[in-house]
Amino acid sequence: MCGITGVFDLREQRAINREVLARINNMQWHRGPDEAGLHLEPGLGFGHRRLSIIDIAAGQQPLFNEDGSVAVVFNGEIYNFVELIPELTALGHTFKTRSDTETIVHAWEQWGEDCVHHFRGMFAFALWDRKRQTLFLARDRLGVKPLHYAVTDDGYLVFGSELKTITAWPGFRRQIDDHAVEEYFAYGYVPEPRTIYSTALKMPPGHRLLIQRGEPVGQPEEYWDVPFQPHLVLSLEDAEDELIERLREAVKIRMIAEVPLGAFLSGGVDSSAVVAMMAGLDGHGGGQNGGQPVKTCSIAFSDPKYDESEYARQVAERYHTDHHVENVEADDFSLIDELARLYDEPYADSSAMPTWRVCQLARKTVTVALSGDGGDENFAGYRRYRWHSYEERMRRMLPYGIRKPLFGFLGRAYPKADRAPKMLRAKTTFEAMARDTVEGYFHGVSVMGDGLREQVFSPAFKRRLNGYSAVEVLRRHHARNPAQDMVSQVQYLDMKTYLVGDILTKVDRASMAHALEVRVPFLDHKLMEWVSGLPVDFKLRGSEGKFMLKQALEPYLPHDILYRRKMGFSIPLAEWFRGPLKDKLRMAVQSPRMADTGLFDMAFLSRMADEHARGARDYSSPLWALLMFEAFLRNQENQA
Repeated sequence: MCGITGVFDLREQRAINREVLARINNMQWHRGPDEAGLHLEPGLGFGHRRLSIIDIAAGQQPLFNEDGSVAVVFNGEIYNFVELIPELTALGHTFKTRSDTETIVHAWEQWGEDCVHHFRGMFAFALWDRKRQTLFLARDRLGVKPLHYAVTDDGYLVFGSELKTITAWPGFRRQIDDHAVEEYFAYGYVPEPRTIYSTALKMPPGHRLLIQRGEPVGQPEEYWDVPFQPHLVLSLEDAEDELIERLREAVKIRMIAEVPLGAFLSGGVDSSAVVAMMAGLDGHGGGQNGGQPVKTCSIAFSDPKYDESEYARQVAERYHTDHHVENVEADDFSLIDELARLYDEPYADSSAMPTWRVCQLARKTVTVALSGDGGDENFAGYRRYRWHSYEERMRRMLPYGIRKPLFGFLGRAYPKADRAPKMLRAKTTFEAMARDTVEGYFHGVSVMGDGLREQVFSPAFKRRLNGYSAVEVLRRHHARNPAQDMVSQVQYLDMKTYLVGDILTKVDRASMAHALEVRVPFLDHKLMEWVSGLPVDFKLRGSEGKFMLKQALEPYLPHDILYRRKMGFSIPLAEWFRGPLKDKLRMAVQSPRMADTGLFDMAFLSRMADEHARGARDYSSPLWALLMFEAFLRNQENQA
């Protein structure tokens, strides 16, 4: 696992300043503390920070082909490199190393842009072909690894694993993107392809970009998407057996490393499944029959409402893992400013804090950790899928042309009653019935709903938005949604937005802050292609999400691990904002830097903090989003 950065002169072959490139490359030291590499030639500079995992002795980067005309900097792992090396050797290519990185340069020579179709893994890379005067950027299918880029006013394309490497380039304009602000306060993160800056972009997952000197930079091209194409399955039992085989294989190929390897173990279904598969593989017998025990780690919270460590202990004992637990106090909110520095743009998933802590713990014993991320998106594990399905069935009883005006009027007329029993909260039901499919799901995943953003933003900023709404992010993806049923459609939307923009971003930054590589078996693209084509009732049956996955795991995991209520990786925000963070929050929402942006109705921000503090409303998630936005502004000032 590594950090990459670089600059390409789009116009001619101006010399690249080596000192500037080295300084910016070292801003990602945490991503690769083992080695640093630079390559400069007229009009091009590549930088690389290395975390040595495979072929430690000979895998330095930038790495070149036989004659030095093709160079690559690469962040990630190509898990099928063992098969690719003999295939490419038979086609006439000569390997100098046994690293997965070298397969990229030879695959480019053999297949050009289509090389990405031959890779199975997580990757973000930049490749330079001097003979063709071509720069090629690519990101893995699901977006496990990040890649940012920008075109500067003076004609350079700059790229990097983290946004900080781009904002530090001389001449980069830190102009806030109004649409990105609207999207951040809706989703809690800035969805691909935007960044918080109008002058920088994220490469979308499953996309590639070919750039030739002297030509304009075009749009990235998609080379893969989750198919959601139904395929023949004889029975649920057959599918369960095949799932275990496929999951075990996805885990196995992610256990190749020349450094200590282990797994996160939260006590939930997905991480427990990964550990169970690891323990049963060759060389890992769970401490039995001479096999090496799997190294696992989890964190325990002092507040039992948030603590899953007992469930993690059950799995650790069952598989005799080398288990490590660290206690985190319920008032551990010391990371707020550190998170702003790590994420480089506003990011409002508060579970980034315990994720940072568990990565810190894991790095004490391993360099590579497997995680259970992606299980919920693949197998419809989130409760919101069930609620969306219920609401959609109601909406489909009447045509949208009738529902929207009728229930829209009732929703506006009916009084708000948050504290009333559910059966009396008709306003929420009326509002849900007035929405279309995408609006309904957008409302369910929003950190701040449309009505709240309307109050939070200043009149001047709303005029600048000129009617733009963050729901357009989901509409754009839904317009090309390959799924047919209502549950699969929102799974697809999550895979394109929440999974990459929130979950994978969180894990990448938190893990790489500690030079820890995280591998994600549930996001193996071959596994996902197969799972996406299964009948939806294999995934969500009645009120039971992950139905098939849980049944398939019954021989491997205790019943109360599989069928207990999902907890999530949360922290007590509501209590913090009424207690130890009360003053810090008030200072943030009233700070001059927030007022100076011109984005907010400052009086309403104060009212939100007051109402939350006295218990009149629960604004914990919106307030966290505001707190992290203010932390981003402070971090931006410090970098200026």
